[in-house]
Amino acid sequence: MKWHSATVPLLFVLAAALPPSTWAQTDPKATEQWEPVPRVVTPGHVDGAPPSDAIVLFDGRDLSQWESSKDHSAARWKVHDGVVTVDKASGNIQTRRRFRNYQLHLEWRVPKDITGEGQERGNSGVFLASTGPGDEGYEIQIMDSWKNATYVNGQAASIYKQAAPLVNAMRPPGEWQTYDVIWTAPVFGADGAVESPAYVTLFHNGVLVQDHTRLTGETVHVGKPKYTPYAEGAIKLQAHGDRSPPLSFRNIWVRPLD
Repeated sequence: MKWHSATVPLLFVLAAALPPSTWAQTDPKATEQWEPVPRVVTPGHVDGAPPSDAIVLFDGRDLSQWESSKDHSAARWKVHDGVVTVDKASGNIQTRRRFRNYQLHLEWRVPKDITGEGQERGNSGVFLASTGPGDEGYEIQIMDSWKNATYVNGQAASIYKQAAPLVNAMRPPGEWQTYDVIWTAPVFGADGAVESPAYVTLFHNGVLVQDHTRLTGETVHVGKPKYTPYAEGAIKLQAHGDRSPPLSFRNIWVRPLD
């Protein structure tokens, strides 16, 4: 629209006569926020590379950030060629640090020559908040779901026994899979009651498969989930007792979001 030269001064006179609340609705600067200024985080330069504020949990060299879940001794899974392979005999491993809310990235691979079917095919899992050997926490299932039928709330990228993935984004055996997780921990009152439940958002190989999924409690194999109050938990990787060849992990990092 082209304004007539005599019209512009009149507009300013009319605007000045408006009450402040009305003027704020017409001034774009009234809705600009300048502080606090977000801190700078340098993203990774390649896919999956950790951003500058991430805690690197496994970079292909050692398991110094991990411990045995059963007795807190040094983790004994096998590190080789930049990856770590599950050692089923030594059991689950977990982070030495404890976390609350976070962003997690990890990559995993089932062997190309994987055998078995259903849950007996590259079974593992990542537990998002484990507080002890008898308290597994909240599991995102890891297994081979490439042309491998099983119950849908137990396939890869499911919240085990709670929520099936929106889609099956599995790559074939022998290829690397990626999980990118946003974990929102549950909030408990002083009496242990749940004030806010846990939520999980998950991308599997870059595809959204859990969209702010509300959890009903901790993972259990039999029965109904329920919540147990906790403050912070470890991130745990499972050494499942299935009979198929063990899978491997690489490039694991976490960004606390507290």
